[in-house]
Amino acid sequence: MILFPLALAAAVQSAPKTPPLPSDPREARYQRCVTLAERDPAAAKIEAGKWRLAGGDYFAQQCLGLAFATERNWSAAASAFEQAARAAETAHDVRAANYWAQAGNAFLAAGDATHARSALDAALAAGELSGFALGEAQLDRARASVAGGQMAAARVDLDAALTHAPADPLAWLLSATLARRMKDLPRAQKDIAQALARSADDASVQLEAGNIAAVAGDEAGARKAWSEAARLSPPDSPIRAETAKALSQFPSR
Repeated sequence: MILFPLALAAAVQSAPKTPPLPSDPREARYQRCVTLAERDPAAAKIEAGKWRLAGGDYFAQQCLGLAFATERNWSAAASAFEQAARAAETAHDVRAANYWAQAGNAFLAAGDATHARSALDAALAAGELSGFALGEAQLDRARASVAGGQMAAARVDLDAALTHAPADPLAWLLSATLARRMKDLPRAQKDIAQALARSADDASVQLEAGNIAAVAGDEAGARKAWSEAARLSPPDSPIRAETAKALSQFPSR
């Protein structure tokens, strides 16, 4: 199942990095704060505040961001991650790249594509991300570019994301959607097949599969995918409403 937009911080934090992170005596307290943020974000915010006053610096600030993310307070999370990133940059700590990536993801969740793009530019410019973490940052920057109408830039980042995070079905889904919007039907069909192979139980993937089949003139394929998207969606969900509208374009049988 695709996770939008953010099991974010913990996933990015645990992803592989290059070079290895330096050891720091604050790590043990940080890990306890992260665990607390996942279980009791209100308590974690109090702990992070006390720790900042006691010299926790960007470790405490980043934990604060995780607590806000758990509460789905994306704007506050983005601000906390951004402050952590700036402090880590000042300390010449390679963790700054991760913090910028987390800030970008949170800004996207908050609907602020402009600040998301700036944060993700900083994350990628640092040159410290690798593997899945790099791919996810490229994917998020592509999302920010699409929101800003920069389709060509999004295509470049999505192609890179598919290289570094090929197991992520969201990357294939967004690549397929972008290809459809750019009228590249063969690419859209190829990429949605990859998304379906990884996450056929996700309504958003089935919805896009139906959209692409409809553009290709495949009524049977579109009906099948949209019907599956509706089956996978709660009755009051936007996807259920969208599939009903899409199916209405075909005569009843």
